[in-house]
Amino acid sequence: MTHKKANIQELDQVVIRLSGDSGDGMQLIGTLFSDTAAFSGNDLATFPDFPAEIRAPLNTAAGVSGYQLHFGKKVHTSGDLSDVLVAMNPASLKTNLKWAKKGATIIADEDNFNDKAIEKAGYLSNPLIDGSLAGYTLIKAPMQKIAQETLRELKLDQKSVNRTKNMFALGILYYLFDKPTKFTLKFLEKKFAKNPVVAEANKLILQAGFHFADTIEAIPSTVVSKSVLPKGRYRNITGNIATAWGLMAASEKSGRPLFLGSYPITPATEILMELAKHRNLGVKTFQAEDEIAGVCSSIGASFAGSLACTTTSGPGLSLKLEALGLAVITELPLVVVNVQRGGPSTGLPTKSEQADLLQALFGRNGEAPMIIIAASSPIDCFYAAFETAKYSLEHMTPAILLTDGYIGFGSELFMIPKMSDLPEIHPPIAAANSAFKPYARDPETLVRQWAIPGTEGLRHRIGGLEKSDIEGQVSTDPLNHEKMVKYRADKVQLIAKRLPLQEVFGDNEGDLLVVSWGGTKGALYSAVEKMRSEGQSVSHVHFRYINPLPSNTKEVLSGYKKVVVCELNSGQFVQYLRMNFPEIPYLQYNKVQGLPFTVAELVNNFNNILKEI
Repeated sequence: MTHKKANIQELDQVVIRLSGDSGDGMQLIGTLFSDTAAFSGNDLATFPDFPAEIRAPLNTAAGVSGYQLHFGKKVHTSGDLSDVLVAMNPASLKTNLKWAKKGATIIADEDNFNDKAIEKAGYLSNPLIDGSLAGYTLIKAPMQKIAQETLRELKLDQKSVNRTKNMFALGILYYLFDKPTKFTLKFLEKKFAKNPVVAEANKLILQAGFHFADTIEAIPSTVVSKSVLPKGRYRNITGNIATAWGLMAASEKSGRPLFLGSYPITPATEILMELAKHRNLGVKTFQAEDEIAGVCSSIGASFAGSLACTTTSGPGLSLKLEALGLAVITELPLVVVNVQRGGPSTGLPTKSEQADLLQALFGRNGEAPMIIIAASSPIDCFYAAFETAKYSLEHMTPAILLTDGYIGFGSELFMIPKMSDLPEIHPPIAAANSAFKPYARDPETLVRQWAIPGTEGLRHRIGGLEKSDIEGQVSTDPLNHEKMVKYRADKVQLIAKRLPLQEVFGDNEGDLLVVSWGGTKGALYSAVEKMRSEGQSVSHVHFRYINPLPSNTKEVLSGYKKVVVCELNSGQFVQYLRMNFPEIPYLQYNKVQGLPFTVAELVNNFNNILKEI
C-alpha cells in the first residue's frame, strides 16, 4: 500500500528514533522499517538502544527501549538528533526528547499518557496537552483505542491487541515517508504462518496506522533521496551477523572447518546464534558451560586443524586470558571476537565502549603478543572477521577482533560479495612424512608449520611449557626462552609488511589531524567531511590495524600542528601511540557514557582546537 501525496518535500537524509517500553516492539518495527528503506533504495545505519533487564518495570525510564535509524542518500552514522520521535508512553518521551531536534515530529500513543504513567515518568502534568511540546509537530494517536475497534471482530484478548500497537506506529511512519507496506505484510504472513489470526491482526493495524496518517493534516509529506549504489545483491545486516558470515567465508577460503566454542554474553551472543544455524555448511558450534571452557575447546579444535574461534565481551575476555597465553606459546591460530561493552565488571551490558583495548594488547601473563584488528562498522565486521582469520591462519598465531555493541547490534546496507572476489587463505599445513620439526620457521615470516593430528609422520609435543627452538622439546634454557619470546613477538610485527599503508582522508599535512579506531569511524569521518567542506584544515586517519600498526604510522602522524585522538574510553589508544611514537604531541577527546560520538560534539571540539592554533 502506498499513497500519492501532494506537495512532497524531498530530503537527502532523515533520522527516526523509536522509543517505548521493553515489550512494545520498537526493535522489531525499527528492523522492519530499515528493511523497507533498504528495499526502497536508501542507504542506512541503525543503532538499537535497550536496557539490560529482560523486562524492566513498565512505564519507567529504566525500562525504555529505543531504536534509531538514519536513512537517506549517503549515510555514515546512525545520526545525531532525530527528525521524528515515536514515543509509546510518557517515560519514553521523557527519556528521548533530548535526542529530538527542535521542530521534530513527535508521534505519541495518547492512550498511554494516563495519570499513573505520567506520574511514574516524573512529569507533573500531561506533556501532550500542557504546552511543553510547543515548537514540535505533535501527532497524538489513540493507538490502543483504534486497535481495539479495528480488531473487535477477531475476538483477541486485550494483551494480544496491545501487542499490535507497534504496527500502528509503523503504519504512520510508512505514510510519513511514502514507503510501501508490502514488504512488512509479506513478513507478517511468513512469521505468523501458523497463526493466521495474529498475522491478520498485525496487518490490519499496520493499515489502520497508515490510514490514520492519511487523515491527519499535521503529517508532513516527505520523500528521502535514494542512494546511488553499485549493482549487486544487498541486505540489511547487523555487525554480529556480518562477523559470523566473515568467519564462514574464511573457513571456505582456507579449506579449514569452522569451530566456535563460546559462552553466551551480551552483546556477542548473536554471533553464536547465527553460526549455529549453519550446520549444513559444516559449521560446528559448542555452547560451553563458561568462558574458559569456550576458549579451551577452541584451542583444542585449532590443534585438531580447524579454523577455531571464540566470541565474547569484556568480562568474558578477562576469563579467557590465561588460555590465550596457551594459544600464544603453542603458536596455534585462533580468532577471538570481543564485542566490547561498558565496564568494568558487569558494567553496562547493552551499552557500547572501547575500553578493552589495553586488555587485548597486554592482558596476558608473560610476553604474549597477539594480532589485534578493530572493525569500523557493521559491514566492516564481515571483512575484518575474514581478515583476522586469514592473518591468524597464515601466521600461526592467535588474533583478537575488536568490535563493539554499537556496531555489533547496529546495521547497514551490505552488498553481499562473491566468494571469488575474496582473497585466498593459505594455512602453512605440514605435508605427510615431511621433514617436520614443530618449531622450524619460515625464514622470512618466522611462521611454523601446522601439523594436523593423524597425519602420517607428524607426531610432536605441544603444550604450555616453553619448547626448544626447532625440535620442540620442553626447555628451561634461558637463552632458548629469550629466543622463542623474540620469535613470537617478531612474527606478529612482521605482519606489518603485509598490511596496506595507513591512508589519510584529507591532506597529508595541515593544522589538525583527527585520529580514530574501531567503531567510531563513521562519526569522525562525517565531522571531518563537514569541516573540510567549510574550508577547514582538518584531516582524518582511522586505524583498523592495531597490532601491528601499519608501517607508515609515524610518517602519517608527523605532518600536523595538532593531533587529537578520539575514543569511547579514557584514552587507551592514545597511550599506546605515546608508547610507540612519544615525539608526537597528542591531544585527547574522550567519552565514556555508553553512547557513540555525535557529529555535532566532534565538530565543536575540533573547532575549539583550531581556534587555539
